[in-house]
Amino acid sequence: MSSMGPEPLADGFGRVHRDLRISVTDRCNFRCSYCMPAEGLDWLPRHEVLSYEEITRVARLCVERFGFDGIRLTGGEPTLRADLPRLVAQLSGLGVDLALTTNGTTLRSGAAELRAAGLTRINISCDSLRPDRFATITRRDDLDRVLDGIDAALDAGLSPVKINVVAMRGVNDDELLDFVQFGRDKGVTIRFIEFMPLDAQGEWSNDKVLSRDEIIATIDARFPLEAVEAQGSAPAERWRHRDGAGEIGVIASVTHAFCDTCDRVRLTADGMLRHCLFATRELDLRSLLRGGANDDTIAAAIRAEVGAKWAGHQINRVHFIRPARSMSQIGG
Repeated sequence: MSSMGPEPLADGFGRVHRDLRISVTDRCNFRCSYCMPAEGLDWLPRHEVLSYEEITRVARLCVERFGFDGIRLTGGEPTLRADLPRLVAQLSGLGVDLALTTNGTTLRSGAAELRAAGLTRINISCDSLRPDRFATITRRDDLDRVLDGIDAALDAGLSPVKINVVAMRGVNDDELLDFVQFGRDKGVTIRFIEFMPLDAQGEWSNDKVLSRDEIIATIDARFPLEAVEAQGSAPAERWRHRDGAGEIGVIASVTHAFCDTCDRVRLTADGMLRHCLFATRELDLRSLLRGGANDDTIAAAIRAEVGAKWAGHQINRVHFIRPARSMSQIGG
């Protein structure tokens, strides 16, 4: 690091990276049909998972050496990791925007403690508001706990609270307006996410993708929308309700990829750095962390890996290659 401060982490296409997504565990208490098989996956042995101190060291390097200003904790289901508020407290001390993505099932007992530890923002995944359908998608009858978790997040003062909905044709595409009304009533932001080829079973196909344009057209016909001007490199495109009752977002990774503005890198639970969600290569930071490498060596390895980042993921192109890991193993 120069005496002038952090040196931006840029790739070969000039994209500056400032956002670190950290998977704290690959374990999950759901078995969502678009993510993993009903029997689950082979979980990582505990000794292969990074410790909180190792995670914090990588995060500190990203902040101090490269000027990162955002960190998001993911899983699997991150709240299954024991003593998660301790990690939140360590990371909040870095002075960056700190967020969490969760399925919400443990928030009634944990949201206030996470908030006290320094968490400010939260995204809660929920793909149906209908108990029977929710149970079919997640293979768990836990919708009531998720809805209560949303209330718990609001009660704890987390803000904003966003609800992530994977929109799938023929699965939950008839619930778009229900979710929008839910968001308006609760004062939370609904974010619809296009179905991506990251399911463990490899059953994704393009005809199951409910596109951004279809989503917006359906909602606008009932709740008139106006586009919000793009802000930075956030993955969600935003629309506000013309009557002032909040906004919605769409993450159109498939039909309107945002690769040219991507500023994210990912650290998996077992310590692999990925420069793209769909990357086919990984940098083994765990071996460096546990092998005695100093901060300069680790920072140089991160810079080299991000420098090799590709232009984009090429979904729907003939030469697209699915990642070897599923979403739950990479981290959302």
